[in-house]
Amino acid sequence: MKRKKNLLSIMMVFMIAVLTAGCGSQPSAAPSAEGSQQGQGSAANSDKIVIGAALPDFDDKWLSYLQDGMKQYEATQENVEVIYVDAMNDASKQLSQIENFIQQQVDAIVMVPVDTTSAPNMVEKANAANVPIVVVNRQYEGVEKATAYVGSESIKAGLMQMEEVAKLLDGKGNIVIMNGQMGHEAQIKRTEGNKQIIDKYPEMQVVLEGTGEWDRAKGMALMENWLQTGKQIDAVVSNNDEMAIGAIMALEAAGKLEHVIVAGIDATPDALEYVKSGQLKVTVFQNATGQGKGGLETAIKAAKGEQVEQFNWIPYELVTKENVEEYIKKWQ
Repeated sequence: MKRKKNLLSIMMVFMIAVLTAGCGSQPSAAPSAEGSQQGQGSAANSDKIVIGAALPDFDDKWLSYLQDGMKQYEATQENVEVIYVDAMNDASKQLSQIENFIQQQVDAIVMVPVDTTSAPNMVEKANAANVPIVVVNRQYEGVEKATAYVGSESIKAGLMQMEEVAKLLDGKGNIVIMNGQMGHEAQIKRTEGNKQIIDKYPEMQVVLEGTGEWDRAKGMALMENWLQTGKQIDAVVSNNDEMAIGAIMALEAAGKLEHVIVAGIDATPDALEYVKSGQLKVTVFQNATGQGKGGLETAIKAAKGEQVEQFNWIPYELVTKENVEEYIKKWQ
């Protein structure tokens, strides 16, 4: 009888232990939306490399080609995810996006700055968080503090563009310069390159200068205003193709296009058609897809802890009617 009582006691202790263990083990909680977003970085998923791409304006035509270059390269990579965000040309919005990337623990950041004034602060924040940051396309003083820079030397585009225009004008004539968004590195340096060449020719001078903010419609409006001044204009030298196309449209409407040389920069698909037709005499190929690819490739290497070059230059190339077919093929 005593043995039965002992056996019963042992069984009761065992059952209590099982029930207690069952009550103590809780099911794993489903991740919250915030936790899921935080987990996009390497801290939560060591198999996937996540890159944050902070772009200034999804609606900008040239920058859309740069983004295409990133997406094309992304498609060739295994276990790489790129999160693209649009700052809508708002520097404070871009700063917030960079801070969000850091909070999400992305493995690296690719940034085309909205402007060169706000860029150093964004790079500083990434550096403080030990997140590699690659600046693309827009160079500025102090860019060497970023992990790397990928882009082209804007002043060279201005030099190449104006040298060809000077040749077409036989070294004399009245020049109008269409600036992009004032304060942008490309606007400053391309115009500086233009003026360095103009200064070499005593019979060439800048008679008008203004901004079309990189935009075709604004370039057209600016050209219309200049035509109303009655000043003699021999060449329109534009910081980009979109404004140059706008100038062509205004000149054509006024019946003056055949008497004016128009030059742009970027060699976009639209611009190359104008070169082919002879309406745009000069453009300079800036390899948008090459910069996008190069920026993402560099960021991925940095995310893996590989050594990267501080400066990665994508060269400019002069485009005229003689070689335009070669560049049309690049976009096909």
